[in-house]
Amino acid sequence: MKIAISGLGRMGMQISRKLSENGHQVISHNRHPEPIQQAVGYGATAALTKEAVVKEFGSDQVVLWIMIPSEVVDSELAIWLDLLPKGSILIDGGNSDFRQTKKRSELVASRGSTLLDVGTSGGVWGYQNGFSMMVGGDKAGVAVIETALQTLAVPEGAYFHFGDSGSGHYVKMVHNAIEYGMMESLAEGYRMLKEGAYEDGIDLAAAGNVWQHHSVVTSWLNELSQAALAENPNLDGIDGFVAESGEARWALEAAKDMGIPLPAIQTAFDVRLASQRGEVNFTTKLLAAMRNKFGGHELNK
Repeated sequence: MKIAISGLGRMGMQISRKLSENGHQVISHNRHPEPIQQAVGYGATAALTKEAVVKEFGSDQVVLWIMIPSEVVDSELAIWLDLLPKGSILIDGGNSDFRQTKKRSELVASRGSTLLDVGTSGGVWGYQNGFSMMVGGDKAGVAVIETALQTLAVPEGAYFHFGDSGSGHYVKMVHNAIEYGMMESLAEGYRMLKEGAYEDGIDLAAAGNVWQHHSVVTSWLNELSQAALAENPNLDGIDGFVAESGEARWALEAAKDMGIPLPAIQTAFDVRLASQRGEVNFTTKLLAAMRNKFGGHELNK
């Protein structure tokens, strides 16, 4: 299918590459030109401006996938809506607040087009392993992009259409909130191994390797933790600052409105906020190392 990707960061570039290399006609656009040329190397067509993106579709239906930070979605959407013809399909594949997605969907519909939300997980490994995609929005619109979703899921990813606008971002929000809790639990456990009863006597990477062989805590996050500790047992050079993407914050807000307690996720969120105030330790260093392993996030502030 013909599809434009706007926003060629860590995830957007992988999406553009995977689609280009698997027979889709990809038009790649980015605020800065350098990543566009990289995408061209993978088989995409360059579009240096938004106007050029629209022009590349000619009389074909415009399908535009944006992979941009949540804080700029509204401003970018306003520009795109002035350029796109009626009947276009826009896909927000980033981490957006599902409550805002619902409002944006209504705005896009008022302009004669469709907004789909595709919460996308897989980190910097999505190109290799396949992406996990949580889809919301109009059923007919999802049918248009399904061949792209099928390609992006290969070989071990998956996708599912969960319902109306915002449902994809809602499921992705909960996914990321769970991720916070799982990461915190693992990082605290490894800290206890390091600083507890057998201080300096436990090989953390070896413990992680044993756990990864069909123990109850076997997981990708544990695999990444074990790899980080094997490479850097003391996590030297990592300052312990842990950023928060917004997803857990939105989940906690929504849960409060719904009267649903999330004590584990709240605690994990609070640890990240404390790290940003300078309250760092081995736990927060390992959290930062995990984020780097799965998402390519910076190790230090």
